[in-house]
Amino acid sequence: MAKKVVAIGKQAFDSVIENDCFYIDKTSFIKEWWENKDDVTLITRPRRFEKH
Repeated sequence: MAKKVVAIGKQAFDSVIENDCFYIDKTSFIKEWWENKDDVTLITRPRRFEKH
């Protein structure tokens, strides 16, 4: 089995599928977050993520 590639910089879903790239479907996470109706949600990013 071939290793999947992380799709960094790819925005077209068809390109991700065609190139057999690794992706995470967060549909259920978004649904749960939306239905929870919290006053505040903090979504953090890894340290130095996308910093140049």
